[in-house]
Amino acid sequence: MNNMQQTARVGLFFLLGLALTWVTFETLSGGKVFKDQGYNVVAGFQTLKELTDGDEVRMAGVKIGEVERTRLSGRRAEALLRIAPGYQIKSDATATIVMAGLIGTNYISITLGTESAPYLEDGDEIQTTSSPDLNAVMAQIGEIGKKLEGALGDLGGALSGNGASPGIIQKVDQLVTENRESIKQATSNLQQITDKVNKGEGTLGRLINDSSLHDELVASMGEIKSGAAEAKNFMANAQSIIDQVKSGKGVIGALVFDETAAGDLRTSLANFRTMSDKLSKGEGTLGKLISDDSMLTDVQAIMKKADRALDGLDDTGPITAVGIIANGLF
Repeated sequence: MNNMQQTARVGLFFLLGLALTWVTFETLSGGKVFKDQGYNVVAGFQTLKELTDGDEVRMAGVKIGEVERTRLSGRRAEALLRIAPGYQIKSDATATIVMAGLIGTNYISITLGTESAPYLEDGDEIQTTSSPDLNAVMAQIGEIGKKLEGALGDLGGALSGNGASPGIIQKVDQLVTENRESIKQATSNLQQITDKVNKGEGTLGRLINDSSLHDELVASMGEIKSGAAEAKNFMANAQSIIDQVKSGKGVIGALVFDETAAGDLRTSLANFRTMSDKLSKGEGTLGKLISDDSMLTDVQAIMKKADRALDGLDDTGPITAVGIIANGLF
């Protein structure tokens, strides 16, 4: 009886040991024993940024696999990704190493890609993009801090100055001290000006305080606007006249653009000039009347003879009168 109990206990402990061994193996292998292992995808990076085996692979925030192992391949680092069965990755999707938090682990994030792109097959390589490295970012922030500290130091030196030359604050203080009286006088003058404006004195004061002057100013502006409108109308009319002249309409248009009218005008001017030249030279009857004094003298003499002949017609008859006039004239 004791032997049977002992044998049963040994068998029970053996079975329990097998069960513990199985559970431990399943735990260490991730429960992948006798299961479909999915497919592998290769992701190449310049640096893996502390990415380790077993880190998650996510698509749109959903875990679809894990990093099976990491390796060096030439001058780049590669991560072999084990994608769980049931998940497909588009060929134009990209993989990026993302940090889960300041103290969290890294994981690989994969984009969805486009709908029309084909799927990656086992052993294919996925496109990758580099993300900012926290250490590099912190180093850059440190460099910026150093530069900012130097700039602030230079600014402080410029403001406060050094032993060799005074700073901006000292120069401003010296300038104010040297021109204190001028500043005081300017302030006083400004105060007087504001007082006059408040009292309505001067043009500006009247503009601010006198409503009637404001009304006159508004009326003047209205007249100016009316004048501007009239000027605009005048310019429009002038433009219309110019357009008519350009089109050859009217006397001016004909003179400018009609060659026949222009030729006639030139001929008339030439004839008038010829006539004026003859008049000035005393040629022709009218020229002699203007230039020859003897003809005027003759006419005056004839008029005197006619006057004497008319005086002698008192007692003579018509025939005798005609004879007397003819004799007197000729």
